[in-house]
Amino acid sequence: MSHAYRRAMDALYLASVSLAGLAVVVITLVVPWGVFTRYVLNRGSAWPEPLAILLMVLFTFLGAAACYRAGSHIAVDMMAGATPPPVRRLLALLVDLLLGAVSLFMVVYGYELAQTTWHQVIAEFPFLSVGITYLPLPIGGAITLLFIVERLWIGPPPPDSIVFKDTAIEEE
Repeated sequence: MSHAYRRAMDALYLASVSLAGLAVVVITLVVPWGVFTRYVLNRGSAWPEPLAILLMVLFTFLGAAACYRAGSHIAVDMMAGATPPPVRRLLALLVDLLLGAVSLFMVVYGYELAQTTWHQVIAEFPFLSVGITYLPLPIGGAITLLFIVERLWIGPPPPDSIVFKDTAIEEE
């Protein structure tokens, strides 16, 4: 069962990284278009900036979940590095539990935020519900929770995993 869960988390990781990467690519195409229309055509487009903001939200929450799984998230380990290995493991567990609490908060209150704003629309995109734009919060929180469960139940992904071939992470 743990092997199936690990494979599912590998697939979820790849999907998260792919969507976050696609969001960055689209942002890099949309923002110059907005600059071009404003300064070259003297007729600015209203949609590039709000679209870039929406994609940045998607990139942030999916990318953060993927970074947690890859072990490349922001971590301050100067103090932890100076402690003996048993204390270091305890601190790592504490970090996972605290991040789990934050992720659960994102799931619950992000969902409530999306639900509350579901019937509002964005001026630049009248076909798009504001609630949809807030969905990356609970989805990113849920993905992070799944990755936390994986780390606590099975352990971190092995460095020789296909997902981490180029970014092998050394675990102590």
